Amino acid sequence: MSEHPFDLVTEADLRRRQSAKWRVYPGDVLPAWVAEMDFPVAEPIKRVLRAAVEDDDTGYADPRGLGEAFAPWARKTWGWEVAPSDVRVAPDVVTAIGELLLVATKPGDGVVIDPPVYHPFAWTIRRLHRTVVETPLTRSESGSLQLDLDAIERAYAAGARVHILCSPHNPAGVVHPKATLARIAELAAHHDVLVLSDEIHAPLTHAGATHAPFPTVSSDAARTSIVLTSASKTWNLAGLKAAMTVACHDAPRAVLDRLPIELPYHSGHLGVLGARAAFEQGSEWLAATLRILDRNRRLVTDLLAEHLPRARYVVPQASYLAWIDCTDLGLGRDPAKAFLDRGRVALSSGPIFGTGGEGYARLNFATTRTLLEEAVRRMAKALK
Repeated sequence: MSEHPFDLVTEADLRRRQSAKWRVYPGDVLPAWVAEMDFPVAEPIKRVLRAAVEDDDTGYADPRGLGEAFAPWARKTWGWEVAPSDVRVAPDVVTAIGELLLVATKPGDGVVIDPPVYHPFAWTIRRLHRTVVETPLTRSESGSLQLDLDAIERAYAAGARVHILCSPHNPAGVVHPKATLARIAELAAHHDVLVLSDEIHAPLTHAGATHAPFPTVSSDAARTSIVLTSASKTWNLAGLKAAMTVACHDAPRAVLDRLPIELPYHSGHLGVLGARAAFEQGSEWLAATLRILDRNRRLVTDLLAEHLPRARYVVPQASYLAWIDCTDLGLGRDPAKAFLDRGRVALSSGPIFGTGGEGYARLNFATTRTLLEEAVRRMAKALK
């Protein structure tokens, strides 16, 4: 008996999609790589998008209104008091990071990242001729990954200008403790560092963990940070292109004022409409999605124990990405290659996430029970 209506989605249904997840690899490969969910879009969002198309309303984006939708949702979800005027629109988080680096740094400046971490961070820094400064994650006594505050302090003291923080962390799924964020804010204030906090996975925080929006943790945090977020990961709207930058103090507001005036109009009109619908009407869908993601993150533990007992995995605190340590499987520095070549299942390559990614692979578990079970079975074939 199916445990959740999302489990009724079939592989045949999904293969009708034309997104990158389902089109990059040949038809005999089961994709479990890019951070895109297999679940149906929330019906309230569909209604808004259908109405726009029926009304031939597919022109340029009007960014007004997204802040008015996000602010009450942020207050209800995190107790974060955001002024709608402090919410500004950009096409996506990575584009916004690039534009912010252009106005907040100069070529050669150091930009801190915490690898293994979302790989476009490093790519964007290097493309803009800034310098990547790595402060790799460390392991706690419990075995989970955590930010290295000592390394961050050294990087700030050495002259880094910006810290791109992934909060919650992708791919590790770690929700950073409030005390850790407060210490980063204290250091950023002391060394005049701008924290760009990518919080795109924050609405997908699971029970047992509490996400703290960076500006809320202290007065230092508010005056040293800009939050970047979007409805895209949470409500599966990445292709519609609408993200947000949020500044809660005059200093970071002044940085946002220097962004190109045309940036919001590069966003997608349907993305803005969809995001507004998500924040205003998407809570029921999100609650149902979090229930199945909670089941799936725990199911990965059972499936690995059955099929790949030498793999190591810490259940993520947020989102739908399993960061799997495959170093004891004998598959080399990039086990995703073996999973693809021998098992015909596509995972994200660990090494592309930077230092600490060797021997790892990232599995997207935002899918049905049937397809998740099949993905792990195919991974096991790579060992035979």
